[in-house]
Amino acid sequence: MTKYEKEIISALLDKYERSKSFTGQNKTERSFSVKLSKLFPKYGDEAEYDLLTELNGSVSGLESSGTVFAKRKKNGIIDTVTLNTASLDAAYRYVSRTPKTEINDRLIGLFDKYSNCNEVLCKYCEAQKQKIVQNKRVEFFDGDLSEFEKLLKAVSTIFNVKEETFIRDYSIKVFGDSKTFESVMGKVRRLLFQYGEFPDEQSVFEDLNIIKNPGHVFIKGSAVIQIDGQIIDLSRLDGDIAISSALLPCINKIKVTGKKVVTIENLTTFNAFSESNAFVMYLGGYHNEHRRRFIKQIYADNPDAEYFHFGDIDAGGFYILLHLREKTGVHFEAYRMGIPELIRYNSYTKKLTENDVKRLKNLLNSEFAETVQYMLDHNCKLEQEAVDI
Repeated sequence: MTKYEKEIISALLDKYERSKSFTGQNKTERSFSVKLSKLFPKYGDEAEYDLLTELNGSVSGLESSGTVFAKRKKNGIIDTVTLNTASLDAAYRYVSRTPKTEINDRLIGLFDKYSNCNEVLCKYCEAQKQKIVQNKRVEFFDGDLSEFEKLLKAVSTIFNVKEETFIRDYSIKVFGDSKTFESVMGKVRRLLFQYGEFPDEQSVFEDLNIIKNPGHVFIKGSAVIQIDGQIIDLSRLDGDIAISSALLPCINKIKVTGKKVVTIENLTTFNAFSESNAFVMYLGGYHNEHRRRFIKQIYADNPDAEYFHFGDIDAGGFYILLHLREKTGVHFEAYRMGIPELIRYNSYTKKLTENDVKRLKNLLNSEFAETVQYMLDHNCKLEQEAVDI
């Protein structure tokens, strides 16, 4: 088989597999053809005599195999090549290609195997089954079934991770190899974000306790903290301290000596924040199980304090706040995340992306509806770094 034979048959099979005939929806029989000059633009060029000869020979070979019919012009130039649908099996065998029907059957088998592992996979697998019925592309599948199952396997086990786990250790636990998970990480992240309930795509793994490096909670302000019996008065320090995730379970008690507890989304803003009556936390960009326990402990020790979250005035900022409330059970209020800030710092606002608009519209029935409507009407969002502290 020549490379041209493979290209011609592959193009014809692609056409067939995208058609209604493939799904059985086409009531009338139709043909699948390609113009040789379109598939190979230099075909017919007098200066490309060798190409013409090779292509003519390749098409003749395919005709002899019974996989195609060819239509020629009077000068011998081949106009169109048409797939012989009565010999589809022979065409697939000729180019060593697995029929799409067989691939779909194997995909459905994988969806049945993994769909009950967790809610995210259930939603994803059911959506993909519908795509197969509609002859649409299965999301995150690039043709390699073995690689695709690695993706499903990773998503099937990731919700079982209850303590911070390094990426390489998670990979060893799931795949028996330290590098395999890295090969599917991008697709795993996108699938989880698209079909799960996560406030930000980039922090999906950290939210699920899968980390690249040890995490830290940065804290400062009006609080006294006791760690393994040692007492630290944060208000006496001219700056912040960072507590590693491994040390968080060793905290015995946190006494907030001010009125407010404020979580801050951005490290730059955390460093600049200096309210004298506030205990302030930067959660490293995300809040996983250790950090959520820390926040729950703060609330248990200080139920009468006021709780605020200071984040970007965008869809991500609002979703992070809602996620923080949901996962900790603490009703954080939005801190300086409203219309007054959008108006005052208008010159620093940015335009909304298509994805921003989509996510904001999903918040129109929330408590942030007025601010969200303003953002949609004025096509704006604001990063918290622009807000003066």
